[in-house]
Amino acid sequence: MSFLMPLIVFIAAAVAGSLIGLKFWIRPKEAIERVTGVGVVEPEEAPVHPSLIFRDVLQKLGNLIPASPKDVTVMQRRMIRAGIRNPAALKYLYGAKLALAVAIPVFVTILVAGTDWDPANKFVVIAGAGAIGFFGPNEYVNLKAKKRQKEISRGLPNSLDLMVVCVESGLGLDQAILQVSKELEHAHPDISEEFALVNLELKAGKRRVEALRNLSERTASDDLKKLVAVLIQADRFGTGVAQSLRAHSDFMRVQAKQIAEEKAAKLGVKLVFPIFFCILPSLFVVTVGPVVVKIIRELIPMMNGI
Repeated sequence: MSFLMPLIVFIAAAVAGSLIGLKFWIRPKEAIERVTGVGVVEPEEAPVHPSLIFRDVLQKLGNLIPASPKDVTVMQRRMIRAGIRNPAALKYLYGAKLALAVAIPVFVTILVAGTDWDPANKFVVIAGAGAIGFFGPNEYVNLKAKKRQKEISRGLPNSLDLMVVCVESGLGLDQAILQVSKELEHAHPDISEEFALVNLELKAGKRRVEALRNLSERTASDDLKKLVAVLIQADRFGTGVAQSLRAHSDFMRVQAKQIAEEKAAKLGVKLVFPIFFCILPSLFVVTVGPVVVKIIRELIPMMNGI
């Protein structure tokens, strides 16, 4: 009897634990529903943002324009120089060209329809609007690329000084490039991004010379090309990187000073036309105006009376 009572308690506890496990842990009903697909609630689709719809429309329109491989290569290079590296960006560009080439002429046609212009002039205006809509995105990419090159050239002296400090403190050139890309992430994001890409190419196994040449090709900045040439020559001929960077930094400082002096020398010539057309008329109005008014009020009536 003393043995039977613990056995009954053990069996009851085991059965109770098994039932609780089947109910709350294993849940065979949910498992069966998940396998058979019965009672499964399909997740609701997330709402699509209007900008994504517009982007998809541009991509579909871009697929309609046939492009030669040569033009594709040229435009991809321009977009990379502008900092646009999305693989589908070229399709968006062609889609924007097609959409603007249709939308702008339609809008201009509505504007000039009610005017009394000559039909030939209307046709020229509409054709010009179509040309602006088709070639406008290309000019936008070119302007953005030029602006990015200016930003890179503006941030290059600071990055070069920081690179000199890193190299002279004992870091290698690869680590110095990585450190510069981290430190200038907020001050000069464009050049920081380019140096980060150089570091990624080096990690991927490319040679340093090839990675630096890719840097100059991506940016097409003259100042950055000079820096790349200095680094390649220092790596090829075995000269000190720190010494080469410091000499190039001094050269860039002198060049920046000369460019500033040149702009200051041109300032007097550039101010001639604003002074002549904007400041001198106001001076004449202030100085000669009261005299002219007095002559009209007093001298002319006096002469008429004589």
